[in-house]
Amino acid sequence: MGGPEGGRTAHIITYGCQMNAHDSDVVMRTLEGLGYRGVDRPDEADLILVNTCCVRDSAEEHAFGKLGELRRVKERRPGTLLGVMGCLPQEPEAVERLLRRAPHLDLVLGTNQVGEIGEILAEAESARGPVVHVTEDWFTPPPPPPPRQAPLKAYVNISFGCDNWCTFCIVPHTRGPERSRPLEEIVAEVRALVAGGTREVTLLGQNVNSYGHDLARPVAFQDLLAALDGIEGLWRVRYTSPHPADFTPELVAFIARSRTVCPQFHMPAQSGSDSVLMRMERGYTRARYLSLVAAIRREVPEAAISTDLIVGFPGETEEEFADTLSLCEEVGFDRAHTFMYSPRRGTKAAAMPDQIPLFVKRQRLHRLNAVTDRLSRERNEAEVGRVREVLVEGPSKKDPKRLSGRTPQNRIVVFEGDPERWVGRVVPVRITAANTWTLFGEPMPA
Repeated sequence: MGGPEGGRTAHIITYGCQMNAHDSDVVMRTLEGLGYRGVDRPDEADLILVNTCCVRDSAEEHAFGKLGELRRVKERRPGTLLGVMGCLPQEPEAVERLLRRAPHLDLVLGTNQVGEIGEILAEAESARGPVVHVTEDWFTPPPPPPPRQAPLKAYVNISFGCDNWCTFCIVPHTRGPERSRPLEEIVAEVRALVAGGTREVTLLGQNVNSYGHDLARPVAFQDLLAALDGIEGLWRVRYTSPHPADFTPELVAFIARSRTVCPQFHMPAQSGSDSVLMRMERGYTRARYLSLVAAIRREVPEAAISTDLIVGFPGETEEEFADTLSLCEEVGFDRAHTFMYSPRRGTKAAAMPDQIPLFVKRQRLHRLNAVTDRLSRERNEAEVGRVREVLVEGPSKKDPKRLSGRTPQNRIVVFEGDPERWVGRVVPVRITAANTWTLFGEPMPA
């Protein structure tokens, strides 16, 4: 079987976080090395992979819904291989549910089997039934194959898994314990990307600022950042996600003086209530979180601070929810990712009493979004009149006639300009208007 231009074709559908997006990219690079060519439509593909997320019920149901749709593709093209990868297969009892609800699957692979896609495909092509490769024998994967052409912005894994075991979170089940990559290996990957034209890297880990504690010769996260700071041609470094409990004064001080690390702090608070934070087992208090915010504002005055927030955690009272609203007002978050609590199999919180009714969670989410959206708009409106350095990425998705890029604080800026002149460059842009999500501006004369 092959595509219209010959050779085998592949299509990957990705749900979830940047880690999943990066895994999909690594798999596609591996497939290209095996002779596959990526296509935009699943009905044109010889191989379809659905990269799943299970952090919330909605993400899991989206994946099952997509697998139901893809059954029709398999019926029209029986030779097409259909597989599931990502976090869902690692969830307790998930493989059985997958094979029961999607019996047309040909292969299932876990998060630690991404690098084995070639061997798994070879097995699936000759097997009479679904091939399953899901294990909890966790290890640090080998370096990914290099991209055919280095992108302007790239993701780089620095660690895998998480040791925190927050009571609401399924990630330690689906990604395993924390495993850090050697510092030298990460630096070599970034150097290769920069040599190919990459100018911004985002470091990925479930908890990036605990990086390096598990290595044979432990290093601190700021040691890695310092090593990247010395790479000529690297303009910007971002990272996600850190954990407030592992932020140190030394890390904040390093970021304040760094050449490359952006003044953007994503600080997942999850709640503003000490009692909820204790039930979540987050490892910090509201006061500790606010002291960290104060240190960031003091050391890095231009910093943008974003967060993750959960409403409707088991037992959350109206007073505890009000603490989250007041935390938002006190911090003045630039952006907030907000979620309703979703019970996940195998987590402590799923078995807690006093689960909050869905209608209450929806109401609280609506109220929280009203506050965080207003704060985001106010923070963006405060940018009007300022000149910001914008790394120009290409045409705006919503208005292809204009260009789009991001400031060091990770704010999106849209402006008119010549793509041949500006794309791939850092351009000073005067901000002329703003809404909740986007800044608008005009490039400054050279």
